[in-house]
Amino acid sequence: MDFTNKVVLITGAGAGIGRETALQYAAKGAKVVVNAIGNERGKQTAELIKEKGGEVLFIQGDISKKSDVENMVNKTVQAYGRIDILVNNAAVVAAGTIENTSEEDIDRTLAVNIKGTYLTSQYVAKQMREQGGGVIVHVGSVASIKGHHDRSIYSASKGAILALTKSMALELLDANIRVNCVSPGTTYTDGVHNRIETSEDPEALKSMFLARQPMNRLAKPEEIAHSILFASCDEAAFMNGSNIVIDGGTSL
Repeated sequence: MDFTNKVVLITGAGAGIGRETALQYAAKGAKVVVNAIGNERGKQTAELIKEKGGEVLFIQGDISKKSDVENMVNKTVQAYGRIDILVNNAAVVAAGTIENTSEEDIDRTLAVNIKGTYLTSQYVAKQMREQGGGVIVHVGSVASIKGHHDRSIYSASKGAILALTKSMALELLDANIRVNCVSPGTTYTDGVHNRIETSEDPEALKSMFLARQPMNRLAKPEEIAHSILFASCDEAAFMNGSNIVIDGGTSL
């Protein structure tokens, strides 16, 4: 896969899957635009890319805010003239069952995971149509196809992303824009590591994660990033409206 001179915008690239995806695109020649809600982590990702000789632009912003999305897209186009690939990775993971999830968690999850993804796709799709095409990859979740205890609002939001993928794939065909989804299983990011280590019983929580993994381990961020790159590469030109599940067999 070669992404030389491709302009790639990645939301939620301050850590985890987003950061690893940004690093992999840059390593393969892309001009990477890193978005993160927090300045510190976003700048760290950008610095890692620069240290490896890659070209990168960091734009801070909250994708649930229309003004931030508009600013992010405008600055990307001002800097590079186009957007070839959009990776919608930014997301909120709220814990809670249907009975105890707070209204605040409901609102924030839907604002980022659905509204934010929708707004970003909307603005980028307009740019891609003007320039003659592009690729959009949503980062979904295995939670969209398999029930997860204590993650009901998160699962609902990712189910919406899967439905959005299919609708967008049809709506944007005439603009030469492909839309795909990559749905990871539980991935050993810094966030998951911190969740385990700060729990009341780290070993019990780790065992719980592994118990639902047929391969007896969690995914690595770089494994998810590989699939994101594939879904957006020229070699996958006939892939459209697809959902790539990377979960080690959890959903079997």
